[in-house]
Formats: sequence, structure tokens, C-alpha cells
Amino acid sequence: MSGMPLERTDNAPIGLIAGWGSFPIEVAREVTRQGGRVCCIAIKGHACESLEAICDRVAWSGVGKVGGHIRYFRRHGVKQVTMAGKLFKSDLLFSGSLWLKHLPDIQCLRTFGPLLFGRSRDARDDRLLLAVTDTYNQRGLQVCAPTDFAPELLVKHGLLVGRRLSSSQQKDVQMGWHVARQMGGMDIGQSITIKDGAVIAVEAIEGTDACIERSGQLCKRGGWTLVKVSKPDQDMRFDVPTIGAQTVQKVKQAGGSTIVIEADKTILVDRDKTIEEAKRAGITIVAMRESDFQSVASDAA
Repeated sequence: MSGMPLERTDNAPIGLIAGWGSFPIEVAREVTRQGGRVCCIAIKGHACESLEAICDRVAWSGVGKVGGHIRYFRRHGVKQVTMAGKLFKSDLLFSGSLWLKHLPDIQCLRTFGPLLFGRSRDARDDRLLLAVTDTYNQRGLQVCAPTDFAPELLVKHGLLVGRRLSSSQQKDVQMGWHVARQMGGMDIGQSITIKDGAVIAVEAIEGTDACIERSGQLCKRGGWTLVKVSKPDQDMRFDVPTIGAQTVQKVKQAGGSTIVIEADKTILVDRDKTIEEAKRAGITIVAMRESDFQSVASDAA
């Protein structure tokens, strides 16, 4: 599932809500490369200062200023908005920074209040992000998938770097893929680590990097595989699986050997840097599809 069909009929600037990491930077660069303009809300404590040199306009703001963000975009003629980059959900929701650092406005409370403080509380990623999307759409701002503007960031099928998977790794990946897909369907997380048929760690609110670090603590022997997949009905407007050079570095440091991601549904940021880092680290990266497991089963039979 994705946003409404993307139609750009004028030269209105693209609105970008930028979180942590290089993903927002690559989206902004691609829009400008195509001759577009970027009007950016850079989230304090998350976004990179280098956005200042790429975007036409940048406003630094707390994540809780939902009403302020909408007014900013509308004031500068934005009609289409996209979200890119990580927000540290555990810090925002459970460590108090949403209230202490990001100061939610009235629109934020109206948008998230029923989900965070109502009788039926639901702080899952999809519910929170859909609430934001609905609020934007109701005010005439179309929320689009970042890959609508930078489709080349979606990884293609095949072995990207490293060795072909062994038969034991293929079995691990098949099992890990099934577990990760079920987790995604419950909006728990997107990643798991696995070795010899045993799931070592699963990603929850702490994010993929913390899941990787925990895997290194739990599996001192190393040699495990990280499997990261999309949700069964992935909304490409937000929370799309993403890896980059830092993911490779984390896996190497924690003793992992292989990263398996979902082709056509995963964003690979800093592609050249990530591939080069994987070569140096001896990490294999493979982009697979569900149909690959059918061919593995057929070969085994």
C-alpha cells in the first residue's frame, strides 16, 4: 500500500520531514537533481545539518509541532509531503523527550491523544504514522512515499556483495524471513537475527541497531544472519525497511556475517559506501524475494 497516485503538475516545492540518518539527505538530493525544490522540516536531535546546504528552506523543529509543520508547508506553497529518516520512538514516547524537548502543540495532542492517552491506547508505528498522514491529507497536503521521488534507493534483486548463501544459511533465511514477516504483520519490528535455526534476537521498539548489538552479546561465536523484511501490507509512505553503511558496521562489530533484505521493498542508502564497507568487513548482502524460497525448496526436493 502506498499514498495516492503521484502527480506533479506545477513547480510547487516538495515538503520533507527529515529524521535521523542519510536517507533524508539522499531524498533531498534527488529532488533537487531533478530540478525540484525542497522545503524541509528538520527534526531537532535527529536530522543532519547538511540538509541546510541542499534544501531551499529548512526549519528546525520539535517532532511534536504537528500544527506548526502543516502551517509552514502551506505557507510556502507545498502540496506534497514525504517523510524520511528514523525517529527514536523509545526516547520520544518512554523517556520523556517528546514533552521536555519537542513540546507538542494542540494539533499534535489532537492527532495522537486518542492513541496515547485514550481508553484504547495504541502506540504502534503504523497507527501513529497513519494518524499523522490522515491529519496532513485532511489539510490538503498529499503524503507521498519517499521512493516516489527517489525510486533508485529501492534495492534490486540479487547478491549485492559477498558469497552465495550456503545451504544452512538458506534454511536460516527461510525460517528468519517467515518469523520477521509475522512480526511485521503485528507491527512489532522488521528484523531478526538467526543462526543454526535458532532465533537470536528480534527487533522491537529499540530499533535494528540495538537488535544487532544484542545479537553480538548473545551469540559470542558470531556467524549469524540478519534478516530484514517489509510488513505484509507495507505502506511505502513510511517505515520502509532501510539499511546503510552503519548497518554493515554494526553487524561486523557484533560478529554477524550476512545481511538478507527484501528486494524492491528495502531502501539502501549510501549504496556505494555501503557495498564498499561490506567488502572490507567481509559481510555478505543479499536482496531476496519470497519466490526465492520456493526455488530453494524445489532444488532440495
